[in-house]
Amino acid sequence: MTTRTMSAKIVTPVEAQAAADGGHEAVNPAALTVEQLARALGAPADTIRRHVQDGAPTADDGAINLIQYAAWLNRRLGEMGEQE
Repeated sequence: MTTRTMSAKIVTPVEAQAAADGGHEAVNPAALTVEQLARALGAPADTIRRHVQDGAPTADDGAINLIQYAAWLNRRLGEMGEQE
């Protein structure tokens, strides 16, 4: 059972760009654009771009794997906590 408090924490799906046929194209969480990742996380695209410049992992074509990005961000936040 989902409580009201838990409901506030449920993340809505990423809205994909409309495909040429009027439908929605599938979003691959293993190959997201900066804009798709920003929408998924509710973060500014400039923040994601800065993370990529700071070393967040990307594929050769610039795609971002959501799981790899989350792991990188978690490590980075852990390192920042250790410095305090």
